[in-house]
Amino acid sequence: MASLRDIKNRITSTKKTSQITKAMQMVSASKLNRAELNAKSFVPYMEKIQEVVGSIAAGTTDAGHPMLNNRPVQKTGYFVITADSGLAGAYNSNVIRAVSNAIRDRHKSNDEFVILAVGRVGAEYFEKRGYNVVQKKIGLPDQPSFADIKAMTQRAVDLFTDGTYDELYMYYNHYISAISHEVTEKKVLPLTDLAQEGTTSSYEFDPSGEAILEVLLPQYAESLIYGALLDGKASEHAARMTAMKSATDNANELIGTLTLSYNRARQAAITQEITEIVGGAAALE
Repeated sequence: MASLRDIKNRITSTKKTSQITKAMQMVSASKLNRAELNAKSFVPYMEKIQEVVGSIAAGTTDAGHPMLNNRPVQKTGYFVITADSGLAGAYNSNVIRAVSNAIRDRHKSNDEFVILAVGRVGAEYFEKRGYNVVQKKIGLPDQPSFADIKAMTQRAVDLFTDGTYDELYMYYNHYISAISHEVTEKKVLPLTDLAQEGTTSSYEFDPSGEAILEVLLPQYAESLIYGALLDGKASEHAARMTAMKSATDNANELIGTLTLSYNRARQAAITQEITEIVGGAAALE
């Protein structure tokens, strides 16, 4: 049985851990509020640019832009969004598991796909397994701007345009609420569904639809990636907040259990001392 000092030390260390996890929970909650606002504020822009680009693509007679047409798939790109650190529950592992399952089901060789990774956890996981990580981004701020990710999104589109891969899938955690998020797979390139959607809105453009698409399509694809990143950041802060709340609750529960054990052990020690005193007094009579 543990001594009173051992139990007391465990209670003290657990209380310190509880204070740390509580502070991390509050920090994540503060970051979540802003990240959620950023993600929701980006939605109207995405909806509008999708409407405009879809309308132009549907009304353009020459839909020969390479980003709009399927081509034989020789190699696939996977854009994976994870965090730079852990302590976020299953946030990272769920995304990595989804990508790993997709790779196992679709490919027989590592030469058939490449990885573009955002976040240290995902990048290190795939690098350690010998996958071809052609680009990675580590150390993004908690509230990233488009400038922080622009070089990587532009590179992702350029790799598709120059034929490094023939399709690009994106994996990230879609934010639903503070306690709920789900792993999402989205096909970014080619934008085959865009030209088929069409809209009822009518746009006049100059000089031509093809010239405008040449500029807007890369920007639209980059915006898809940036929107997913904002979505993923909100999910990350929510997951870390939830994980730290669970850790705090578990620590408090453990403190209660240890305190009960400490009181019982102390009471047993006092009872033992009283018994010894009484027994000694009786022996003197």
